[in-house]
Amino acid sequence: MYFIIGTYFCSENVFKSCNIFFRFSFDFYWRCIKTELSNWIPADGDTFVTKDGFILNTFGYEHPKDRVFAFLKYIPAEFKDLFNVQMLKRIWSYKTKKLFRAEKLYTAKNYKTFIEVFRKNFPDYIYYCPMRKKELITAPLNLIDDVFVPKDCLKYLRKIGDPDSLQTKALNLIDMISETSDVGLGDFGMHGSIALNMHSPESDIDFVVYGSENFRKVEKSIAELVNSGKLVYLFSNRLDKARKFQGRYMNKIFMYNAARKPHEIETEYGLTRFTSIAPVKFQCTVIDDSEAIFRPATYKIKNYKSLELTSDLQIDKVPDRVISNIGCYRNIARKESEIKVAGNLERVEIINTGEIYYQVVVGTANSEEEYIWPM
Repeated sequence: MYFIIGTYFCSENVFKSCNIFFRFSFDFYWRCIKTELSNWIPADGDTFVTKDGFILNTFGYEHPKDRVFAFLKYIPAEFKDLFNVQMLKRIWSYKTKKLFRAEKLYTAKNYKTFIEVFRKNFPDYIYYCPMRKKELITAPLNLIDDVFVPKDCLKYLRKIGDPDSLQTKALNLIDMISETSDVGLGDFGMHGSIALNMHSPESDIDFVVYGSENFRKVEKSIAELVNSGKLVYLFSNRLDKARKFQGRYMNKIFMYNAARKPHEIETEYGLTRFTSIAPVKFQCTVIDDSEAIFRPATYKIKNYKSLELTSDLQIDKVPDRVISNIGCYRNIARKESEIKVAGNLERVEIINTGEIYYQVVVGTANSEEEYIWPM
């Protein structure tokens, strides 16, 4: 879409009106930009809007061919009363819809509530996964209207002729980090409310770094920028201090996470079968943290030591990895560090080869007492 304005035909007032129209039209055009479904390969952190007005974030990298595993982020105002969960007081807007968000997105109780509401009122969003033998929240592709991929959202943000204050800060922050980390701008993406152009002055800057090597470079660069006084870390608990994923730039909170590049996606839905066994509590040593920056996060482990009698395991069932479906447990432990874990033991079978191994999953929605704590 192009706008041609012949300034010499316009009076000053008319030109100002034309300029306002141009800014509004371009903003509306950018806001409606979406990745075409036919070209979309769902990846963790992508955001999409359904025909019913729900806004969800894609979870992980394994999806059935006709739907996407996701978690609910924003609820349209007309459906708010269906969800018996505590909502944040703030109201968001997307196009003509008013939206609400649960105060706690990732609790087992709230996830079960979301499942119940969808099953009763929007059954197409519920999928019985034969690989896991459980119901999960998904969105069928034919119910998805708009898709927002962080990498694309950042590209379009850069095309805005007159970005607002928050957009400008977000672009300047990413430019600074890109320059100091030597990670190209093409390996960053914009997430959150800025990506959907539904931000307000109090919104945070939420960005994505693509690729494990790039993420580690950015992580190091942010530490250097903190040491030089250009950025400040924000810690509200032990996990924040371990992750160092959140900070402040020019009085604005920012946060960042990692997403896989296409060549780093080595899994495919339907190739692996999971069988739930029992809850366990234990401590162990991390031997590989290279996959801990993504979601789901994977920590390879050794030295399993049960912390209660019911967690004692036969040698052939001792897990060799911990998987976190909960984002706050990403990147909280490094190689050779000790962690305490409460989660659910699973038997994993690679269908084509028959290979079997065991893992512990944190974030099964079975219990509120699932965690990974650095020691």
